[in-house]
Amino acid sequence: MPTDHDLTDLADRIRKHFNDGCYACGRANSIGLGVDGFRRDAGDIVADFTPTDEHRGGPGVLHGGIAATALDEILAWAGMVEEQVMIVTATLEIRYRKPVHIDGGPIVLRGRLDERNGRRLRLSGSLTVNGEEAASASGLYVVVHELDGLLAQPS
Repeated sequence: MPTDHDLTDLADRIRKHFNDGCYACGRANSIGLGVDGFRRDAGDIVADFTPTDEHRGGPGVLHGGIAATALDEILAWAGMVEEQVMIVTATLEIRYRKPVHIDGGPIVLRGRLDERNGRRLRLSGSLTVNGEEAASASGLYVVVHELDGLLAQPS
């Protein structure tokens, strides 16, 4: 089971392989979400995201598509970390419970692996603000590469 230090190292290696340009987690993407701070908590993979006014839908409220992107990202990271694979999204289901106010502070994203069947991973997670769940997600993801082989290749 990877430690928080191992998660940071793995995240850095994956980001570097993809030129750190991911819209959700890439540090070199100036218009991205900046999902970062990957760590393990109670079996979940957890990261943070602090939305800005550019991420809004209505005045002062996080756009639902941005919330979906952040949830998709944490689910994908949960699968990548737990199974040491690169995956892509096949399906994603979101349940919005309450609006997320942009000035409400950092968002905590949680993702977990529910099941693996061959190349298919079932993942679920949540988006919380101030300890309250604002949205949840579940999805089916498909393995496209083993991380060891992928990260050994030049980017």
